[in-house]
Amino acid sequence: ESAAAFGCLMSDMWCGEFDSVSPEVFYSVLGKQYPTFSKRTQEDAQEFLICVLNELHQALKKVRAQLCKRRCITDAKASGGSVSETSIITQLFEGQLSYEITCLGCKTTTDRPESFTILSLPIPSKSACSLQDCLECFFQQDTLTWNNQIYCSWCGTKQDAAVKATITKAPQIIIFHLKRFEWQGGGKRKLSTDICYPLSNLDLSPYSSPLFYKNAEYSLCAVVNHSGFLNKGHYTAFCKHSVTKNWYSFDDAQITKIPNSSVQTDTAYLLFY
Repeated sequence: ESAAAFGCLMSDMWCGEFDSVSPEVFYSVLGKQYPTFSKRTQEDAQEFLICVLNELHQALKKVRAQLCKRRCITDAKASGGSVSETSIITQLFEGQLSYEITCLGCKTTTDRPESFTILSLPIPSKSACSLQDCLECFFQQDTLTWNNQIYCSWCGTKQDAAVKATITKAPQIIIFHLKRFEWQGGGKRKLSTDICYPLSNLDLSPYSSPLFYKNAEYSLCAVVNHSGFLNKGHYTAFCKHSVTKNWYSFDDAQITKIPNSSVQTDTAYLLFY
């Protein structure tokens, strides 16, 4: 039901019959699966996106499994495996990180792979910084101590450890979540840091395995903006037309063509490359 509703929404958006399209039906269907988003209260766009991607993946992988079942059943039996849980969502958005974990006691290093669809980047400055600064902060080596110690099988005890992440599989579309909402004292607050991000030639090779250097450059295709404060705000979007390459601003029912210079904003919350 969710995939069908999303398909109808895409069709209505691209057929050109309407000046604007309300996602009301898709929103209603998704609300059945995730009641949090059916309460007409302000929710987080990143959390909503995770639910949308998960719901579409679950729906579309089942369809894919049914279509592939006859073709794959022989191979699956022969290998003792099952039909792979892939979908158009994983093909487009799923990447993989490898965490290199080094025990600071015995210096033994292990690698832990982890899939991702959205990278949540810390914001290292309160005034202004660049997306590269956020990436540097995310991918810098970190030390796990005290309650965050790891259990080292070689030492047989918990030990301090150094951890460093590397991109080992670059997704076709990479989504960055800028962590503008942080805990301070007993509550949350919003960071209004002006983050400079490139519209093209974003180079991820410094954070990638050497095998993926050649596929490490990205161009911006969409931005989700959040204006306002923690408990009261408004979401808008900038999207690049895949054919004309023109940028458009989406603000509820108002759609406006905008110049490239207007895509850079201090309200950016999600970046799609």
